[in-house]
Amino acid sequence: MRSLNIGATGMLAQQLNVEVISNNIANLNTTGFKRHRAEFQDLLYQNERRVGTASSDAGTTVPSGVQVGLGVRTAAVYRMHEQGNILPTSNALDVAVQGKGFFQIDMPNGDIAYTRAGSFQLNENGEVVTADGYLLRGPGQVPQNAQSVTINASGEVLVKVPGQAQAQNIGQINLASFVNEAGLQALGQNLLMETEASGQPQEGIPGQEQMGTLLQGFLETSNVNIVSEITNLITAQRAYEMNSRVIETSDQMMGTLSNLR
Repeated sequence: MRSLNIGATGMLAQQLNVEVISNNIANLNTTGFKRHRAEFQDLLYQNERRVGTASSDAGTTVPSGVQVGLGVRTAAVYRMHEQGNILPTSNALDVAVQGKGFFQIDMPNGDIAYTRAGSFQLNENGEVVTADGYLLRGPGQVPQNAQSVTINASGEVLVKVPGQAQAQNIGQINLASFVNEAGLQALGQNLLMETEASGQPQEGIPGQEQMGTLLQGFLETSNVNIVSEITNLITAQRAYEMNSRVIETSDQMMGTLSNLR
């Protein structure tokens, strides 16, 4: 019976749906995390009676036909890039992007990764790095005797050192944007990589050319809506149960056939 396989595809699809939702909930407090959404497609159809075929010699045609679907499959898992909440942290090296754009991170292998998580720190050389020690592209070295570090809305990194009346500019943080942000490949560690689907990065100064601005002392939180995720989880669970009920019913029908005398 085809319904056995159809029910199995439905259970597998809802299993993946629950996995996507659980990952969203697990990253509820992950800085800069963007929630994901599973998308599904129906599978091929078997034509028992093809639509549009001739039904008589008089030229009449079949208006609808008979098509039997074979189940469901996963089409994609989208990353939803709407803005998360902006929360104050009072940390000078915490920076949030308000609007469009990604921070650019120099990876150890020479590649450039991209992130919305602006929780940065200083390494032993006075360089601005991520929690894993990867270098943020743009700022130079912060002097050891720096009294303060200021990152303005347009990405300029200014430090105040003793003996100088004006702050010293040590670098510029630029942002990168993509035509298709959902096409970026997730690496983990809050990092994304460019792919053919995302298009090439367009680099720009914060606040210009539709780029977002920077907010020092703030972090962008995850954009996961816990109420929506719990609702989706309940829906996925019920859909999984109904698909399992289809398999149970098909098994009972086959049992009835096998018991015929």
